[in-house]
Order: sequence, then structure tokens, then C-alpha cells
Amino acid sequence: MTPGADGRSPVLAVDIGGTKMEAGIVTPDGRIVDRARTTTPPSTDPEAVFGALAGVVTAVLDRAEVRPVACGVGCGGPMEAGGASVSPLNIHGWRRFPLRDRLADLVLLPVAVDNDAKALALGEGWKGAAQGHADYLAMVVSTGIGGGIVLDGRLLDGSGGNAGHIGHVVVEPEGRACVCGGRGCLEAEASGTAIAAVTGRPAAEADEAVRRRCGTLVGRAVASVACLLDLQLAVVAGSVALGYGPEFFDAARRELTLRCGLEFARSTRIEPGGLGADGPLVGAAAVALRHGTAVPAAMREDGR
Repeated sequence: MTPGADGRSPVLAVDIGGTKMEAGIVTPDGRIVDRARTTTPPSTDPEAVFGALAGVVTAVLDRAEVRPVACGVGCGGPMEAGGASVSPLNIHGWRRFPLRDRLADLVLLPVAVDNDAKALALGEGWKGAAQGHADYLAMVVSTGIGGGIVLDGRLLDGSGGNAGHIGHVVVEPEGRACVCGGRGCLEAEASGTAIAAVTGRPAAEADEAVRRRCGTLVGRAVASVACLLDLQLAVVAGSVALGYGPEFFDAARRELTLRCGLEFARSTRIEPGGLGADGPLVGAAAVALRHGTAVPAAMREDGR
């Protein structure tokens, strides 16, 4: 493996979710040139979970012809700022797991960690459906539900790096108990995990009524955020949303129209993510670029 030059080197991108873990090599122009994935272990042993992750990370590093200059990670949350420790709600084996330092020790590269939905927001703004937009919400509707918010051209972090957790907006006040400890959260009602629990079947096998209800609840949550933050665009990705397709998006848009009464929010749109299955890795690469020195002009928050 040869060392790369700044500004032309690829980055190592890592996506960590409740169902799968994936690693890839991503070029500075956003192309994925290699990738490997594995199932996220259901184990409560933190080392078993990390061992599975290390396997896919090592696989792509060993095949890389040019050494990546940095590593970017999108991981389910919540987490401490910068991913110093992570406690993903859908990965029971990791509670305050020191992900950033463990990965840095493994790959011997600078490592930047952020919430996976915030990573998607960066990726969609860089190479996806939010290109050219300074204000938007990006959502992942998959095993869980997360979000990232870009306002005035800047990704919102919050005091602990956890801004954008739209999955824990309450959409059914007397609804199901949520793993976060609340009740009626969007994630407890419309995530793949929730749908499987309610129907007794994998979320991908849900009938039309369930698919439309999922879209309706996502539209309800988007309406609240759009009215709060004056956003005109919500980009929605993830295996559940994209897998449900028109039934989901039609219901989401109908509910958004019904709930957005304020004039400035009436033009808010919900659109499918533009990166498809590549979104998590492109987003993770964007995390590395955001925190590094070789940042493409299209990703600079100051616009210069």
C-alpha cells in the first residue's frame, strides 16, 4: 500500500448500524472504490461487536492500493462529542464504548466519528439530493430512525454532538414505549425494529397499511421540525423508507401538507435520498473530510 498525497488521497469510511456494519474506501470526489460488510452481532459482549467491525475494516485496508489519509465513521447514537464513547440504542453490546480510540489504534489513522444520520446529512449535501441547499433535514428510516440538520449551510452539532435526533420526536403521545425511555417516539412507532415487533414479521414484509402509516408518522415529525427551524427540504433515506417507496413517500407528503399550517412551511418538500445504498459510506467519508484538512470546496461550511 503506497502513501497518498494530501488532497488526492482516499479516506476510509465506516458505517455502524444496528443491522449491519460496513467499511469502504472513498475517493475525494465521493466514489466508493471498495467495500465490505457484515451483520452487526446481537451479542452484549462489546469485544464481539468490535471484532466484527475490525474484520471488515481490516479487509478493505488490506486491499487498498493507496493508503487512506483519514478515517470517517457514522455510528448510531447517542454518543459523546466526537465519538469518544458511543452508546447506540440498537447495539446493546456498546454502552460508553470508546469507539474513536479503539478504531484509531486499529487503523493507525486520524479518526473522526459522528452520528450516522448527521453523516448522511453531510453526504446528501455533498453528493446527493440536498446539493445546493443551505437548509435541510436528512433522515435515516431503517432499523432505527435518526436525523441530521443543516441550517445556514452548517451541520448542527449541539452541546454533545447529538443534534438532530428526530427519531425521538413524539408522534403518538400514548404510543409504544421507546428504548430511549420515552413513549410514542417516532422510532418506537415507525422504525424497522418497531414495525417488526408490532407485525411479527420483518419490516420488509409489511403490508400497504403499515407502509402508509410509517410514512404518515415520518411526515408528522418532519412537519414539526420544518415549522421549528424554517426548513424547506427533508431528504429521507434508509432501508425502510426507500424500500417502501411511493406508498411511504405519498403518505409522508400528505401528512406534511396537513400539518404545516404556517405559510413559510407550506412549501417544505420530502424527497428520497439521492445516494441510495451508498449514502452511509459517502456520509462517513464526509465526516472525515469535515474534520480534516483536505476538504473539497463543495463541503466547506464557510462556502469559500
